Amino acid sequence: MSDYHINVFFSKEDGGYIADIPDLKHCSAFGATPEKALREVLKAKQAWIAAARAHRKPVPAPRYKPAIYQVASR
Repeated sequence: MSDYHINVFFSKEDGGYIADIPDLKHCSAFGATPEKALREVLKAKQAWIAAARAHRKPVPAPRYKPAIYQVASR
């Protein structure tokens, strides 16, 4: 089973790292380091999925692939 793609990038405006999961709308987290941002977004992912299930909302399958991976898989 594949998992959700996670973007991690530095935000000069926020002074730290942001991690987000494009397939899960508004699922993101902040950290002082890339590792901390990743740990936090993994917690956010679990909370996002739990909340969706609790409210009987659909949980999308992992679909997002950055362009570099789309080219490599051809």
